[in-house]
Amino acid sequence: MTHPSPEPPAWPYCGHGTTVEDLVGCRGVQVPGHTACLAHLDVPAVAAYLASLTPGADIDHRGTSFTGTLQIALLNALEDPVTGQARIGEANFESATFQNSAFFGSTTFERNAWFRSAIFQGGASFSSATFGGEAFFEAATIQDVAFFEGTTFRNDASFASATFEGLAWFRSATFETNAWFPSANFQDDALFSKATFGGEAFFEAATFGSEAQFEESSFFQSASLGPLVRVGRVVLSRAVFGGPVQLSVAARLLECRRTRWSSTAELRLRYATVDFAHAVVEHPLTIAAEAAPFVVSKRQLVVEHILTGASDVTVRMASLQGVDAAHLVLVDVDLSRCLFTGTVHLDQLRLEGSCSFDKVPSHTHWRRWRPVRFTQRRTLAEEHHWRASQPAAVRGWNAAVGAVHVGPTQLAPVYRALRKAFEDSRNEPGAADFYYGEMEMRRHDRIDTTRAERGLLHGYWLLSGYGLRASRSLGWLAAAILVTLVLLMGFGLPKDSPKQEATGTVPPGGGKVTFEIEKADLQNPTRDKFTGKRLEKALNVTLNSVVFRSSGQDLTTAGTYIEMASRVTEPVLLGLAILAVRNRVKR
Repeated sequence: MTHPSPEPPAWPYCGHGTTVEDLVGCRGVQVPGHTACLAHLDVPAVAAYLASLTPGADIDHRGTSFTGTLQIALLNALEDPVTGQARIGEANFESATFQNSAFFGSTTFERNAWFRSAIFQGGASFSSATFGGEAFFEAATIQDVAFFEGTTFRNDASFASATFEGLAWFRSATFETNAWFPSANFQDDALFSKATFGGEAFFEAATFGSEAQFEESSFFQSASLGPLVRVGRVVLSRAVFGGPVQLSVAARLLECRRTRWSSTAELRLRYATVDFAHAVVEHPLTIAAEAAPFVVSKRQLVVEHILTGASDVTVRMASLQGVDAAHLVLVDVDLSRCLFTGTVHLDQLRLEGSCSFDKVPSHTHWRRWRPVRFTQRRTLAEEHHWRASQPAAVRGWNAAVGAVHVGPTQLAPVYRALRKAFEDSRNEPGAADFYYGEMEMRRHDRIDTTRAERGLLHGYWLLSGYGLRASRSLGWLAAAILVTLVLLMGFGLPKDSPKQEATGTVPPGGGKVTFEIEKADLQNPTRDKFTGKRLEKALNVTLNSVVFRSSGQDLTTAGTYIEMASRVTEPVLLGLAILAVRNRVKR
């Protein structure tokens, strides 16, 4: 219940019904020629006053308390016989109280209309009304549903600090100039769907207890929406912003599906999950997470008590599908659940600050009889969805909820574009994860990747993780060295050091003797193959083969082939390991 101010009003007031607790009494302004307000005139005086009114007349009923009957009688007295609707010149209802539902539907306010600090106890309807002058609803309280559907405000409309306890319905309203809603308190749904804002739209520090809808609304000039505080959704889907936008929102969900941004825009958010699917971005647009609470004028913090249950202020992107990302900048947002498939110019997307992606399942998992372990890397939500849908999927991949599955064919170019975006920002280690994802998708793609290419990619993955897993390459190198050592000791090193033998041939008739020098075939020993001396020789041959060098060691025929094979495989594995380290540390 609202208690009247102990101070008397600035206008000549009625004073009816004074008590010990209320020495002022009725605060209704006196009707001209009377000492009482309209609510406390006797019946003949009320009838005479109403009879004196004509359509378009100015009226002043500040502080007056209206019953539904009295309010309707007043509008009937102002009814235009041509249109059948009330027409008022200048209307002053400042601090008035409307005890029942206040109906001003289709009323025309030709000049300024004051409803400052008015109280609408039974709701208010201004549907299809027209305000020709300025409309002032500052600090008004509407305790039930407020209908402004189809209302036209041809001059500035101010709802600063107004309180809407019930549904606030501004659907299809037209604000031809400025619309001011600073510190407005919408305790239920606020519906501005299909509204038109011809001037500035100002919603600084507005609070929404439920849903805030601006779906299909049009903002032709600059818009400053926020800081807005919302428990549920803020809906901007299919809205059109023709001028610069500053949007500050603390809410659970921000929907911007098919929104058109025809000028620069900055979206600073807290708590929110953002659905930006198929939005049209024509100029630079920034979506950034705000770490600290929003600050309004006079350095006051925006109160977020309605969101105290949401301790995580992280801003998450739900979808960028269908967006042209050439002008898009994301700052400190969580992209672990974001859908990227269908994004245009994704390679030009700018990621600033700490933008995080999802990870592969951690720990070791068992697929039937064999262990499976994934090397940690950044992954896309769509890859999670695809892998979780596979029959042999391990636990840890996130399944899609109501989303259409895409496969490796669609995901490979997405990874490729994100890789380029990271490379262009000089983040080579970050780009490496997306290169890995791209290669993974190509390896699993059975549509655009041939069987032979998939085989090559599988070998590349197995040997070095696409040139990105140094430990894997080094492991294979160590194994190759060990195998080479064993083979050389077992089959490649000869039994003894080779000796030269000379055979002389005497031609018939004597005289000259010719000697032919032959090198005896090297023999593999039958025993004592694995000795320390032979290990040293084998190690020398093997290590030289890693760097394409010949050891100069005499080998058996089998050893020669073993060395040739090692001089091909081991340097390749070493090179892959060096490449993997470089890809992880270069800038």
